[in-house]
Amino acid sequence: MSGVDIARVRLRNQQIAQQDFRTPAEVVSHLGAIQAQDYVGGKWAIGLRLPDATEADIEGAIAERAIVRTWPMRGTLHFVPAGDVRWMLALMASRVVTGNAGRYRQLELDEGTFELAKDVLIRALSGGNQLTRQALYRLLVGAGITLEGTGRLDSGQTRGLHILAYHAQTGLICYGLHQGKQPTFALLDEWVPPARTLEREEALAELTKRYFTSHGPATAPDFAWWSGLPLRDVRTGVELAGAQIDHMEIDGVEYFIGAETSVEIKHLPALHLLPPFDEYTVAYRDRSAVVATDHKGLASSGGVFRPIIVVDGRVVGTWKAIVRKSALDVIPAPFAGQSPIEENAVCAAAKRYADFRGLLLSSR
Repeated sequence: MSGVDIARVRLRNQQIAQQDFRTPAEVVSHLGAIQAQDYVGGKWAIGLRLPDATEADIEGAIAERAIVRTWPMRGTLHFVPAGDVRWMLALMASRVVTGNAGRYRQLELDEGTFELAKDVLIRALSGGNQLTRQALYRLLVGAGITLEGTGRLDSGQTRGLHILAYHAQTGLICYGLHQGKQPTFALLDEWVPPARTLEREEALAELTKRYFTSHGPATAPDFAWWSGLPLRDVRTGVELAGAQIDHMEIDGVEYFIGAETSVEIKHLPALHLLPPFDEYTVAYRDRSAVVATDHKGLASSGGVFRPIIVVDGRVVGTWKAIVRKSALDVIPAPFAGQSPIEENAVCAAAKRYADFRGLLLSSR
């Protein structure tokens, strides 16, 4: 298998080129988690993997509590299946909390501060209440928790965000619905009913199976990067997943893939508009199979993954969307030194995105 073959198989397994599911929850469960620090982009990441999905469909899944937005891994926001959120937090987010100990000391966030904040959050959110970040910040300040940066402290927003993220990663709160453009927080135990619990080894096996089935072919370091787990846990997960995943050697490198996944795939010329931070690029330590070395700095900048154009599995440019009144304008930016991008293909993908957003596509 060549690098392009890897890209094509990933494009199919990630449900971009082949769509096997019909609900947002099924797509998120298949991928394990979908990065969602960019909220609009995160919704499109789900929508592009479903036939004829709309933004309202994704928001409906959030409102129905089928998927949840929280910090399950790498200290980064993701959509995760509601029924899996607790075991995912226990398996991965707990490592983030432990790893942040030095940062907490730097911000003067000690156990007493977190406990006081916990009491504030429980009182404010109990009974099904949902409050915005700024509303919760006001309540924290009212309880005597200083959020303004002083001395070596960062800004109040950074300190406050660490408090909220800590309590999401430890299973107290999660994101609820939006109030206008502002997200809200809710108590996790009220927002998501108790679901199955997995012992650590069972959780590790399940996550390993999902990652390599949906993201494969991928390497152990890729999975370690995506999950935030150490390589020793990844190796254990591969053993525990057993017959549910296969391994193969490609150019001297060991890759893993779902046991029932075919590596035979046809040419996939269709053009796709992927959101920023899409799993197709961000979920791998080594992205050379889909992004040429000369283009890495164009597809991302300072760790920020831009919206990308993908043709036949390869990243060939970036794009941006501008909303003018009720019309959406998609502006492609192909990388230099490659075959021209077909205008009709861009228009078709742009129309799909506009339909998802419920907007007219600009005729420009």
